[in-house]
Amino acid sequence: MPVAPYLPSVVITIRALEVYRVTRLRCPRLGIQAYVRGLCDLHGVPPRPYLATQFTVAFDVYLAILARVERRVLAALSRDTPDWRLRNACPACLYKLEGEEALEIPMLATIDGNNSLKRFWRRDRDDVQEEGPAIPGASKEWLDSRLPAGDYYLSREEVDRWAKEGLEDMMKGFVADEAWVEEEDGCSERWQNMREEVTSRAFGMYDETGFFPALCRHSFVLIVVDMVKSGELAKYGFAVTHHLMCVLGEIGLGYDIGCKYDKMVRAHPGLSKLAADTHFRALVGAFHGSAHKRKCQLKNLTTYVRGVGTEDLETCECFFSKSNALASTTRYATAFHRKQAITTYLKHADTADAYQGLSSVLCSKYRRALRTKATLPALQEAMVQLGVESREVFETWLEKEKAFLQSLSAEPLQETLEMEYYQKLVNFFHYEETRAIETQRRHAMELVAKALDSVQELERRLDTERWEVGGPKWVAAAEMVGRRRYQRAVDDLEGLIVARMFELYKVNMAGTGYKLRKHIAKALQVRSKAVKASIDRYNAAAVAMTPPKVTLTWEQVVEYAFLADFDLLREGREDIRAEPWALPAGRAAMDQHYKLLRADEELKRLNVEIRRLVTHIADEEAFLEYHEDRLEEEGNLALAHQVGLYRMERGRFDTLHLVRLGKLSTERGFTGSISPGVSICRERHVRQAVLRRDGSEDVGMRAPAGPAAVVPEGGEDSEDDDEDDSNALAEAFQVLVRMSGDDSRAG
Repeated sequence: MPVAPYLPSVVITIRALEVYRVTRLRCPRLGIQAYVRGLCDLHGVPPRPYLATQFTVAFDVYLAILARVERRVLAALSRDTPDWRLRNACPACLYKLEGEEALEIPMLATIDGNNSLKRFWRRDRDDVQEEGPAIPGASKEWLDSRLPAGDYYLSREEVDRWAKEGLEDMMKGFVADEAWVEEEDGCSERWQNMREEVTSRAFGMYDETGFFPALCRHSFVLIVVDMVKSGELAKYGFAVTHHLMCVLGEIGLGYDIGCKYDKMVRAHPGLSKLAADTHFRALVGAFHGSAHKRKCQLKNLTTYVRGVGTEDLETCECFFSKSNALASTTRYATAFHRKQAITTYLKHADTADAYQGLSSVLCSKYRRALRTKATLPALQEAMVQLGVESREVFETWLEKEKAFLQSLSAEPLQETLEMEYYQKLVNFFHYEETRAIETQRRHAMELVAKALDSVQELERRLDTERWEVGGPKWVAAAEMVGRRRYQRAVDDLEGLIVARMFELYKVNMAGTGYKLRKHIAKALQVRSKAVKASIDRYNAAAVAMTPPKVTLTWEQVVEYAFLADFDLLREGREDIRAEPWALPAGRAAMDQHYKLLRADEELKRLNVEIRRLVTHIADEEAFLEYHEDRLEEEGNLALAHQVGLYRMERGRFDTLHLVRLGKLSTERGFTGSISPGVSICRERHVRQAVLRRDGSEDVGMRAPAGPAAVVPEGGEDSEDDDEDDSNALAEAFQVLVRMSGDDSRAG
């Protein structure tokens, strides 16, 4: 590969470029400079600074050639239409079959922003002024209009359509649907990841400040946008959501601020109608949901939403833990090279990581759902102890809890006025006493006049005579004020715990041993004086209540499994301490009931997804081999060879999938089918027309050719570690024989 367009004096072998391409996909931290220095060491020559630049030029040309070859292959397969990749991104989610059971939420995906893949903005130093802020210097970015191959990215222009500046045009003729106006759940002000004021100064150093991807529940990348000179703004989510709804239709999105984002989408003039037509739903993932208020959890947490199954909707967090490795090689890259590196990585993550682990994910989810189903006897035993006759009772418990939390969301107007009147009276009498002191007389007279005006105004609004100190109304109002102070102490404590929650999760509090948890708790206790002070204020308010409320210790607060437990500390207008749904045993049983419901839904979804995957394997292999033979017959041997390589790349994990699914099908509790079905999309319907190379008709699915057909599972799953290679291969071929002999899938 030459490094200059005319009269090159240096060339780099294709093998060296391919080794770097493949190695960097597996180790994104590997930069060109380190690789070139390694080549210099192999050749025994001193490294030169210009060699990295020359290698970059050759590598760009090499990737451009690979992209052009891929475009020709996709054109030959009629896969070059707009959004073809997105419509076929995940076999388990999108390869729908005839006669399959309908899912309540057809597809589940997650969206989130990540600021690790920032890119430094090259510009002159700031012009220093004597007064006012520094003026940013002129940009020194290279003028490079190249775009990387692929359609993973939405353009900046498409994203900017959803900025605040574009709302004015969208608002023309828009009337909000009153049916979608819902009550406040208390989380809107708590979750503020779309606000950028705190980090705006740091963002001034960067052009792209991160990226905002959407992934399906099996980790396949659907679409990506860049965050530009900003934090996680609403326009990024709007652009991604609009594109997904237009291309894929009905979808449920998991987002860490799903409770707030669902309302934003439904109120947006450019999204509301489309969201209604596609039954859009934004939900809160399990990781972030534990820090949302209980009222929000009962509505948006996956445990209580029908059709979600046991999906946690936190795929983005796992994906970021791997993609963050790109940061070291993209932080100071050009705009083109950064996007090229990200696009190349995303393609590899889909074809080599997500697809390789697809069957493992399906099997793991299936076994986890079966383990949850096995807890039914324990729930039935708990129901007997609680005196619950049927599981329908848990539904009424949940409604009672919702009603109780709703009653805490707002104080009645009459009570609010009485508490305010009580406080003004207290101030008035206090000023009356201090008026006798001559040094404070003048100031106190002014305060008395103001307090008297407020008291008289509230007396008119309450239509009441002046209360007597110690009278019944006085005492009742004093109790309400004390209750309000108690509830505010709960709110203050809960807010501080929210601030510490992510720190607790980072050290994996839930998964560590007893001694380590205690050690971490002590370390946090030293640095959490604000939390300790808040606990003291809460305990003081709790003791002052009549009757006294439960007090808390630091250890109890740290060990809270869900921040929603704080909601039950609040004082309601009814005593819920004796309610079965407020007791620990009752709450555990109710949660287990909903976990069992979600496990049933998960098994239903997995049965559909497993058969989709098996059908996709059969159809894809037959389809690609058919076109490979067709191109050979037409004399286009070079393109046929590339289609063959494309087929090997797409099918190298198929035997691995069949081994895993075959073992799963033999386990007790499996209710699905691993025989291929008939896809709704007719694109790949060539199985019946495929001919073996020896001329005999092949009505079944063939095992992938080449080394991939004899690759054992090799310890991918812990439960298969004791299986030897020969047994794994034998089971794979048994699956193939069983599927090829199933005539019910013909047609």
